[in-house]
Amino acid sequence: MESRALDERGSGRVKLFVFGLGYSAHAFIRSNSWTHVAGTVREHDKAQRLKQDGISAHALSQDDTDLTDDLRRADAILVSVPPDAEGDPILKRFSNKIASSKASWIGYLSTTGVYGDHAGMWVDEATPATPQSRSSVQRYAAEQVWLDLGRQTGKAVQIFRLTGIYGPGRNALANLAQGTARRIVKPGQVFNRIHVEDIAATLAASLRKPRAGAIYNVTDDEPAPPQDVVTFASWLASVEPPPEIAFEAAEMSPVARSFYAENKRVSNRLIKEELGVRLAYPTYREGLQALYVAGEFAQAA
Repeated sequence: MESRALDERGSGRVKLFVFGLGYSAHAFIRSNSWTHVAGTVREHDKAQRLKQDGISAHALSQDDTDLTDDLRRADAILVSVPPDAEGDPILKRFSNKIASSKASWIGYLSTTGVYGDHAGMWVDEATPATPQSRSSVQRYAAEQVWLDLGRQTGKAVQIFRLTGIYGPGRNALANLAQGTARRIVKPGQVFNRIHVEDIAATLAASLRKPRAGAIYNVTDDEPAPPQDVVTFASWLASVEPPPEIAFEAAEMSPVARSFYAENKRVSNRLIKEELGVRLAYPTYREGLQALYVAGEFAQAA
């Protein structure tokens, strides 16, 4: 089977196409050797900059005929474009081209928000999805459409449900340095996180071992209160942590406040047992420590 052939030759001989060349996708690209990398961005200017870096980038704001050859020849497709109120924009526009491509591995980046609120209890991939927010409802609907495409075409579609993403440039140390870090306290509230490099490692492990219809939680080992992360970052940087703010008194956007409406602990057992993933940063402490050593706080200040 084609998926087995993809597994055997490894990522070093794979042509990759990415819908949405964003933060996580770039980490995946950097972490592997590819025969060819192509993908989409929103605007022409960004496409031109990425072409200078050797990525065959196509602007979705333009006609899509230029990307047909790159998509048709792709061995693997990564999708990181979010859905909207009208559904999944990529499948609406490119479903026929994806179905006729040679790609045998498709990874769709989703969110653990599809599980909804579980009052701090543990969830895993067997937990029924009960999305609450509008964006999570849209995400879950998009997951189903991508899985349907896999069943119809025989392509191995995998869903990766991510927790809070952090890494270079996006972390509590950078927030502290820029003066935007806050310690918002809601008793009993915890969140999982995942370092962007561990996302890339999980995607690479799936690429080596595809399983059609698989759903994976991509997250760290330790759900923790968000204020603890800021406190630890402050300790690393030898600065006074910002004052604690009660959740009820905090000024927050509706989107930010909606995150606190859901409380759960997310298990990562499946990626370890099935894909053999060994997290480089199993908790926020290892991740922030590495970022601090790399000069994250000093560079962001």
